[in-house]
Amino acid sequence: MSGGITVVTGGASGLGLVTARHLAEAGRNVVLVGRDATRTRAAADSLRLPARAGSGAARPRTYTADLEQWSQVRALAAELAADGRLVDVLINNAGAAFSRYEETPDGVERTYALNHHAPFLLTHALLAEGALTREARIINMSSFVEKRGRLDATDPDVAGTSWGKRFYHQINVYATSKLVGLLAARELARRLPDGMSVYNANPGMVKGTGMNSNAGGLMRLTAPLFRPFALTPDEGVRTPVWLAAASPAPRPSGGFFSDSRPDTPSRPARDDALARTVYARTAALLGVEPLPE
Repeated sequence: MSGGITVVTGGASGLGLVTARHLAEAGRNVVLVGRDATRTRAAADSLRLPARAGSGAARPRTYTADLEQWSQVRALAAELAADGRLVDVLINNAGAAFSRYEETPDGVERTYALNHHAPFLLTHALLAEGALTREARIINMSSFVEKRGRLDATDPDVAGTSWGKRFYHQINVYATSKLVGLLAARELARRLPDGMSVYNANPGMVKGTGMNSNAGGLMRLTAPLFRPFALTPDEGVRTPVWLAAASPAPRPSGGFFSDSRPDTPSRPARDDALARTVYARTAALLGVEPLPE
């Protein structure tokens, strides 16, 4: 295998496509993953001109997968491994904040499936396939909203199904899914092979994202007040692009980053014991072999 690739999930639009554009212009061999084949191919076509004219990067390739479904995440990992080139950067960008409680065919809450399970499962499946380079970087798109997460530290729900039995608050569900992801990444950083790194990138409040437009309740009412202060998509992707390209690799692995520098997440997100529990429970839920401690 030669010529490592940068994989961007949710790459057909939004921050994923903008991230891919910046990386393609910088000479990265970018691969886009989307749930709709036609839209994802069109997104790749939009990146061909800068890739050809500027930096010599390969024409972006595409894969189609519905990352809410565990079987499709596993199939994606197998396809990437069979491609013949190692992944040196994995940007787990795909995410959503759904407005009501729904379960996937796997019996878990949809927001958790996309925001937490998909990055965890794809990362571990690629590791199991031997499809990551020795110095691979895993970048999970996080959010400052994680501070609104509502997680029972004594019995953390990593499937999200507890929201089916209590008031489903869209923003709190989204925030908690991001908090759970932060905790899992914290423990993953401790277990990753030497040379590999995992990061949590906070893009900030970005204009025109699905998160802003789909927000409900008080956040929807107050969103117009904050719009003048929101970042453009190009500004919002600076942190993940920096994490993907900075030399040497940023530290700390497992950390939370804003404005291209380490930031401090919520207190629950820094709980090492809770991180170990969340990691172990997520691995068990997904049928993943935990990395050795």
